Amino acid sequence: MLFGTFISSVAQVLLKKAAQKQYDSVLKEYLNLPVITAYAIFFTATFLSIYAYKVVPLSMGPILEATGYIYVTIFGVTIFKERINKQKIIALTLILCGIVVYSLWG
Repeated sequence: MLFGTFISSVAQVLLKKAAQKQYDSVLKEYLNLPVITAYAIFFTATFLSIYAYKVVPLSMGPILEATGYIYVTIFGVTIFKERINKQKIIALTLILCGIVVYSLWG
């Protein structure tokens, strides 16, 4: 489940990288290697989630999926040189607290 969430975050990075480029046509904008690869990763992540639910309780799924916000933030800072402001820190802290609380007492 966590691996599926991680690779979904990687796919989001690929889509953002592709969106930052200029293309000659609308067709090339949507039919290029990074975009096709990202959607293939999303497809794979969907099947990983389906498989994971054989083992992971249904109530734990959204909690594990929330880790994607953490991955995307880390990628944003390291790859896109985005800044983390006070609101993002508070949001990520709340997400982490929710994951910990649910894991320990859920």
